[in-house]
Amino acid sequence: MDGIHTGVRLTGGVRARCEPMAKEGTDMARVLICDDEIDVAEIVAELLRREGIDAMTCASGRDALAAISTGAFDMVVLDIMMPGMDGYEVCRRIREDRDLPVIFLSAKDGDLAQVLGFKVGADDYVTKPFKPRSLVARIKMHLERRGAGSGSSRGHVLRSDGIELDPSARRATLHDVPLALTKTEFDLLHALMAAGGDVVDARTLYRRVWHGEPNAQSRNSVMVYIRHVRRKLAQIEPDRVFIDTVWGVGYRMAGADVAGRAEEAMEDGDGEGGRDER
Repeated sequence: MDGIHTGVRLTGGVRARCEPMAKEGTDMARVLICDDEIDVAEIVAELLRREGIDAMTCASGRDALAAISTGAFDMVVLDIMMPGMDGYEVCRRIREDRDLPVIFLSAKDGDLAQVLGFKVGADDYVTKPFKPRSLVARIKMHLERRGAGSGSSRGHVLRSDGIELDPSARRATLHDVPLALTKTEFDLLHALMAAGGDVVDARTLYRRVWHGEPNAQSRNSVMVYIRHVRRKLAQIEPDRVFIDTVWGVGYRMAGADVAGRAEEAMEDGDGEGGRDER
């Protein structure tokens, strides 16, 4: 598990096959995590449980399909490179009769692998090594968009450097002053805050906010709306930068900590950080 933060203490041992957790309420969101590196799946599952989300783990694509056929899930997290049946094929089969959000996990970080992932129906793509807390934040973001787990995920409020964002109420404030954001501006700020302080590239932001495949104009669209959000934040606090540009990589919240991120994980990868002009 090179590069995976393993500071989570697991309880109850490692599950080799799918095994349900007892649900505490009917409105609890339910996530299936499938990875042949079962320790990785268990770390993420444990963090989800701490957030009030029911999590199951399994180690093969066939086990995942069997679990989905017999249980009601709100999301599936899939490793791509698994023996027997890879994540691409599992996703194809899920898409034949279900509209579940699917997040791919993969050591493949090339554009072709990611394009194929989105073509077979993935909603998001996370490369290994990854920060478990950041993956959990992405899972919660997708659950909130689908309205799953109203008792936990939908009520999750994100906070960073005085910004408070409530996805279910579609309300954002800075130091308790309402931010007059358009739908696109709100979704863009939400995507950045849900990333837990990690850098998000423009192509990924475009997919999450505009819900389409990036094109020749997508990078400029993201840049323009980043500028809009910065301007509205600056109207309330003009002497502070809230969104960083990491040159050649993407954007991130300038504050190091976004509420909900309990552990420090690995250092970020390559990329020189900088902050745009407002």
